[in-house]
Amino acid sequence: MKQFDPLVEEHSSSHTMVIPFFTEGVVDSKLDEKRFDANNLPIIASRDVVLFPGMTTPITVGRSKSLKVLDIAQKQHCYIGLFLQTNNDEEPTKKNLYATGCVAEVLKVLQMPDGTMSAILQGRHIAHLNELTKEMPYLVGDVTLIDEQQPHPKNKEYKALVGCIKDEIQQMASCQDNTLPPEILFALANFPDFNFMTTFLCSTFPMTISERQMLLEENNILRRVKDLHEIISNQLQFTLLKDKINRSTNKELSELQRKNYLYSQMQTIKEELGEGQNEEIDKLLEQINAKNLPDSVMNIFLREVNKLQRMNEQAPDYSPQFNYLRTIADLPWGKVSKDNMSLQNARKVLDHDHYGLEKVKERILEHLAVLKLRGDMKAPILCLVGPPGVGKTSLGKSIARALKREYVRVSFGGLHDESEIRGHRKTYIGSLPGRIIGGLLKAGTDNPVFVLDEIDKIGADFKGDPASALLEVLDPEQNNTFHDNYLDIDYDLSKVLFIATANTLSTIAPPLRDRMEIIELSGYIMEEKVEIAERHLLPKQKEEHGLKDSKFSIPKKVMAEIVDQYTRESGVRLLDKSIAKIMRRIAWKTAMDETVPVKLASSDLEEFLGKPMFDPDKYEGNQYYGVVTGLAWTSVGGCILYVESSLSKGKGEKLTLTGNLGDVMKESAALAYQYIKSHAAELGISQDDIDNHNVHIHCPEGATPKDGPSAGITMVTSLASTFTHRKVRERVAMTGEISLRGRVLPIGGVKEKILAAKRAGITDLVLCEDNRKDVEEINEKYLSGLKFHYFRNIKDVLDYVLL
Repeated sequence: MKQFDPLVEEHSSSHTMVIPFFTEGVVDSKLDEKRFDANNLPIIASRDVVLFPGMTTPITVGRSKSLKVLDIAQKQHCYIGLFLQTNNDEEPTKKNLYATGCVAEVLKVLQMPDGTMSAILQGRHIAHLNELTKEMPYLVGDVTLIDEQQPHPKNKEYKALVGCIKDEIQQMASCQDNTLPPEILFALANFPDFNFMTTFLCSTFPMTISERQMLLEENNILRRVKDLHEIISNQLQFTLLKDKINRSTNKELSELQRKNYLYSQMQTIKEELGEGQNEEIDKLLEQINAKNLPDSVMNIFLREVNKLQRMNEQAPDYSPQFNYLRTIADLPWGKVSKDNMSLQNARKVLDHDHYGLEKVKERILEHLAVLKLRGDMKAPILCLVGPPGVGKTSLGKSIARALKREYVRVSFGGLHDESEIRGHRKTYIGSLPGRIIGGLLKAGTDNPVFVLDEIDKIGADFKGDPASALLEVLDPEQNNTFHDNYLDIDYDLSKVLFIATANTLSTIAPPLRDRMEIIELSGYIMEEKVEIAERHLLPKQKEEHGLKDSKFSIPKKVMAEIVDQYTRESGVRLLDKSIAKIMRRIAWKTAMDETVPVKLASSDLEEFLGKPMFDPDKYEGNQYYGVVTGLAWTSVGGCILYVESSLSKGKGEKLTLTGNLGDVMKESAALAYQYIKSHAAELGISQDDIDNHNVHIHCPEGATPKDGPSAGITMVTSLASTFTHRKVRERVAMTGEISLRGRVLPIGGVKEKILAAKRAGITDLVLCEDNRKDVEEINEKYLSGLKFHYFRNIKDVLDYVLL
């Protein structure tokens, strides 16, 4: 036997690396009987080594029993048995060992630095383990030798199988991803003996340990070669598949590309196995098929889905593309909620949620009636305009409840980017649809009640003009093809009921204002605030403060004092806060087991709310010349306004105005003075008094800005009273604009001014004749105790007012 130094190879978890002794023939399997005792064969249990006859392999030994077997083999020069374990138990027994193993000769034993031993074993003969005769201090077994059944030398099937195996290994060696050990290729070129070559392949070809054990257990060489051929064929198919993947992704790889390459391999493998479809994409397709999409949109969606399927899931563009498709799939696309078009129900809901605002409710009901008759929803967009806290936003919510529609609110306060309306293009990182499409996604239907809150507070800068973008949204002739930049698809908004809210119309762009139907909410009068507090605010605050079952109440008279002395507003927000403050004190007293009043008295207000923040308007009498009671409108309601005038020695050329008056009010004072000078004779005023006296007009509370034309007749009356020394009739208040010719002109805010006069104890009101229609529209209960006097000329006013 001609022998060379062994090729030292590392162990592999997937197969055993064999160190062959290259020979001119097969190693003689005949055993030396002196060294072999079949009834008492020392045995090493192996975790990952299967040894074939004629093959030589290294094993690492660390267990004490195995070390003792090697020691016995060296001292007695006997054979040992190598049997594969079925598991990784540290102390294997007969049931933990495969029955078929190999009788081996220990060629060499090496001491390793870590205390283990490395032994080189040569397989001599296949053996069957009958039983373990001894387990301590090492394993000893009773074995039976098994002879291999060699095929006939001229067996054509055997030769053909060997030829196929050679061809397949050569084909594997030509692949890019070739992982064959080099000794296999060496054996194909240098081992002419078929039996030795196939046994060598059984020992060295990459395969699982269970497959290698299966080959050892097959003692019929022809059947063993068939099994080997099947294993090599399967490995060839896998290698060719990997080679195909490598060739399709053969590029210079960065770190990111390396990850893409690995996922591309996974994707290709999935496609070959028929598992390449993404479950998330399947759900998107299922979701979109259930919706009524236009054909043009469906074509775009399917095109984008195909693009997504071609992407690697770890690619940067995958997530934005998937989010885009999910946004399209989540839109309602024709899904609408069934409307409740009963106007009786709408009226009931509005009356339940809001007290007063009769004109506003009528306008809303008229609007709903038009929608009911037309059915196509292409009615003008409502815009509720009024001061803060009067219920504009809650009116929109009540309309949604009355119609049984979804409610969406979007605040435009401080908005200055056009992309907030139209969305960002989907190519940008972090891009999103605009607030309109976002609202529809939230609603889940195509016909929600959509409140555009604070539309008067939209800004504009270099990022665009959002108000101009809203023109398309709020135009019934255009919004059926609203184009969002993110979707890049036209979407139908014609079924949406848009309701805008604003505090003022002055800051709304005229083209946008022209597209909306304006409904003005002027604010609540005191009587309405008292009713709102009793019906809504007090029960709400009792519930929020854990006093739902409490019998505590606030009488209407006391509630009116709270409104008059602790609030100055058009709405009821400050009133709500005042009631909340009272309820906190009641809750504190209740928790401390102190006495809680059943009804709040006027004398308790200072304890619960502190000192009054505002003084109520009161009539101050008519004991002075030149002091006249006027009426004014403010954003928080009406109030009385005193106008005082006095004369001082001078050249009659100077008119002094004080009281923080605005330009319009200054013009009214100039008109009043000019009228007095030009009609002095008719009024019984001497020209000497006009020429030798300077005039001073003052409106008290100088820190409060005042403006408007409605104090015109009040200033004329004040100057006439001063010049003629005639007092003004008692408990009379007046409001109206004047012209240079002395005509009394109509003014606005009549309802608020009348209620302010009534609160101040006024009994007679002087108004322009043209304001009679405004008074007649006011509920009779607010006019009781008042007498109205209508005039068209200032001279008639003076004849009535001056005593």
